[in-house]
Amino acid sequence: MNKTAVVHARIEPRTKKEAESVLRKLGMSPTEAIRIFYRQICLRGGLPFSIRIPNELTRETLEKSARGREVETFDSLDELFESWER
Repeated sequence: MNKTAVVHARIEPRTKKEAESVLRKLGMSPTEAIRIFYRQICLRGGLPFSIRIPNELTRETLEKSARGREVETFDSLDELFESWER
């Protein structure tokens, strides 16, 4: 397939840097990631993930987590699972 179409997009520099760092760890270029994303849109007939507006509880929880408030940490999965039984 001839790859001659071009996509231009503006994105925040920090987001670009963080995303490209993740892609490097995956051994993938930004171009490859975009190609996969577009292909999945075609195959699924829409975005390959759901996009939803979080409800109030989820929004508040995400904000608290981002600020490091009311966050529990565990040294292992076993500790996490044990906390669910308390």
